[in-house]
Amino acid sequence: MTTTEPLDLLPGTLYMLILRTLVRGPMHGYAIARRIQESSNDVLTVEEGSLYPALNRMLVKGWLESEWGISENNRRARYYQLTPQGRAVLSQEEKQFQSLVNAIFQVMRTV
Repeated sequence: MTTTEPLDLLPGTLYMLILRTLVRGPMHGYAIARRIQESSNDVLTVEEGSLYPALNRMLVKGWLESEWGISENNRRARYYQLTPQGRAVLSQEEKQFQSLVNAIFQVMRTV
């Protein structure tokens, strides 16, 4: 039996993963990290030390909006949601990422 260890995220993919996760609707930070981990079958993990600074940068860039609310366990939590600008950035990021993945697969097939 082998265990799958969490992998490090590729540089530049954290924003894309957060934006993609928030397409579903507003979420608090812990729920975003949990959703990314669950969606990747526990391969990708986002640590608090990376997540919250990224969320703050995305707020400053105008990609996200936030408001305070109550979480599932009755704790005060900051909920993040996409802005129209964030949706546009996600679309662009996904295209660039797909081009990168295609190029990598091309090299892997020809070398």
